[in-house]
Order: sequence, then C-alpha cells, then structure tokens
Amino acid sequence: MQFDVASMAPATPIVASDSSSLTLEMLRQLLEVQRQQLAHSQAVAKAHDPMTRWRILAARWQQDFPDLLDNCREALPQLERAYASLIAALVDELRQNGDDAVENDYALQDLLDRYGMKLGQLGNILSLVGPLAEAGSSNEAAQ
Repeated sequence: MQFDVASMAPATPIVASDSSSLTLEMLRQLLEVQRQQLAHSQAVAKAHDPMTRWRILAARWQQDFPDLLDNCREALPQLERAYASLIAALVDELRQNGDDAVENDYALQDLLDRYGMKLGQLGNILSLVGPLAEAGSSNEAAQ
C-alpha cells in the first residue's frame, strides 16, 4: 500500500543566506500553522456547539412562533421549581421512612407510582425548554 499525503498549502522553500533569516522564516511558518490550527479548532467547536441546534430551530420558526424563546425563558423558573419541589418531596419521604421506604416491592412501586412518572416527564420537559430559554438569552446578549 502507498499513501500520498499532500498539504493544503504548498510549502514555500526556505532559501536563506544566514541562520537568523532561516530562524525567522521558520518562526513565520510555525505562526502560520498555529493560525490554521486555531481556525480549524474554532470551526470544530462551532460545529459541535449544542446550542446551535436550538438557535437554528428558533430561527427557522421565528415567523410562526415569535414569542417562543421569551415564553420559554419565563416558564423555565416555574418548571425548575416544580421539579425541585418533587425531588424535595421524594427525598423527604425517603428520609422519613428510612430503609422501609424501598425495602419491598410494594413500597418501591408505590414510590415510583407517586414520583417516577412526574419526575421523568418534568425532566424531559426541562431538557427541552431549558436550551430554548438559554438560546433566547444568548440571542439577546448577542444583539
């Protein structure tokens, strides 16, 4: 097998008369490579930004849902409070009942029936509303 590897930019041959100009040329080339690496790293970071998806969604549907981001930002604290309240109630009940709270299948099922579905659904809602609220905040800060 043979691999041919070519660089993106043709390397300029180094023709130098003395060692100081050779060193200077090498430093220039190193600086150029670092600039290219920085530009590449910035492009990769931008492509993998998790908020990009939400910003694109908000921009795409801005005409149909003009207040979506603002409404998400307003609703988020209420959802977070409800979620924290459920977690606090669950933890308080576990603390009060001690080891008996989940010792048998009936007690565990009862606990899951009362808290599991609500916590799961609220967690899913928060994972959707939260990024939209944050996208609205970052759009507002950018303007």
